[in-house]
Amino acid sequence: MAALALAGCGGSDSKGGGGDKPAAGDDVCKTADGDGPKIGLAYDVGGRGDRSFNDSAYAGLEKAVGEFDATCIEGEATDGEAESAREDRLRNMAENGATAIVGVGFAYSESVNAVAPDFPEVNFAVIDGFDPDDQANENVAYLGFAEQEGSFLVGVAAAEKSKSGTIGFVGGVNNELIQKFEAGYTAGAKAAKPDIKVEVAYIQESDLKGFGDPAGGKAAAAGEFDKGADVVYHAAGGSGSGVFDAAVEAGEGNWAIGVDSDQYLTATAEQKPFILTSMLKRVDVATYDFAKSVDAGKPLTSFVTYDLKQDGVGYSTANKTAIDGLTTTIDDYKAKIIAGDIKVPTKP
Repeated sequence: MAALALAGCGGSDSKGGGGDKPAAGDDVCKTADGDGPKIGLAYDVGGRGDRSFNDSAYAGLEKAVGEFDATCIEGEATDGEAESAREDRLRNMAENGATAIVGVGFAYSESVNAVAPDFPEVNFAVIDGFDPDDQANENVAYLGFAEQEGSFLVGVAAAEKSKSGTIGFVGGVNNELIQKFEAGYTAGAKAAKPDIKVEVAYIQESDLKGFGDPAGGKAAAAGEFDKGADVVYHAAGGSGSGVFDAAVEAGEGNWAIGVDSDQYLTATAEQKPFILTSMLKRVDVATYDFAKSVDAGKPLTSFVTYDLKQDGVGYSTANKTAIDGLTTTIDDYKAKIIAGDIKVPTKP
């Protein structure tokens, strides 16, 4: 039942025992009452309140509800859930009137592929999704990002900021998607300083709980700080808070780099001074764009990639005292990537 929990207009809280996790703003799905599209948002592991990937999707949903007079329903994933749970979550949303449904994360690719043909009038999208077979679904959009390009930029920042000559990367799960972050980060760092050393650690090899394990994130980052790294970038979702804690414990002169959203803005007061920047992956833009296309009667379909040219990825500058001296160098590399002078690798 927890896997099927939905929250909508007048519905119950989908957190279902989410504990003390912070919410991403007001619960718009409880108050929205317009007559525009009904948007379903099926979260990845960690759910709303992860201060990262899921919260960014919620920000796009919130904007869409306001602009298109929409209503919405939410559904949250649970650690280790079966594929059938994701399918049931999507079916439940479609059966409850959703006209646009977004699966937040590649884990929804198989379930969307199974459910979409049964609801041809419903428009589906998968953030970071892939089509698992060779028969394209006409009502599905796969919204991807050039994560390697944004990661390249924070790799430049890490190398320029490092005094030890060693930096680190912590991935949540060792799969092709997260390897794109690693590849871009390493390429950017070595472009700025060819002799830089990059320590790499993954919290899990294949288990998606690697995105919701702050203790695992802290242990992985602490190991890299112990090896001499003084800047550690994470692509680990909710596990990233542990990476920030490890930077705090490593002490002054050590830094962490966030991911997906500007994590400096949602970090604790203790963590903030240690967050150099964040790689911005505009899941909010993709979620909003998809809702906008459905509202306009021209729903996005097939594969759409958000890159530097589209402002789909980037880096944050909220911690001005830490990043200001680096922005000129970073922006020079950004211009070269946009111009095609630098092609950023997608594999380590």
